[in-house]
Amino acid sequence: MARKRSTSKGPRGSSQRQLRVGEEIRHAIVEILFRGHLRDPDLQGISITVSEVRASPDLKHATAYIMPLAGGDAEVVLKALVRARAYLRTEVARAVRLRFAPELHFALDTSFDYATRIDAALRRPEVQRDLTGGPDDDPDEKA
Repeated sequence: MARKRSTSKGPRGSSQRQLRVGEEIRHAIVEILFRGHLRDPDLQGISITVSEVRASPDLKHATAYIMPLAGGDAEVVLKALVRARAYLRTEVARAVRLRFAPELHFALDTSFDYATRIDAALRRPEVQRDLTGGPDDDPDEKA
């Protein structure tokens, strides 16, 4: 008896093709931004980090997670990228050979803020005491 194969990815995550295409699109966007051919004044002279691009299973949509250098004016840069996405889509289509040029979406990357919060929590005195094993942590001592 033949087993049915599930078409949904479920908890397995993205396929190798999605990851590979996402990385190719990320490299293309970085190169386009580096060249500085965008005419939007909000994007002039701004360094933007593109940390990840996630492609949809059908590869027709791609979400780029971005953060301006030093995090300044993130919302302004995000809106400017949304305005420039038609040009960016055309340039990505030239750089990455796919059957369809993916529709680009942009989102702010919050992983940097999350990492900063975790780092700050790990540096707190009470956490440092627990990590280094202070004098009150002796398991042989009974109170």
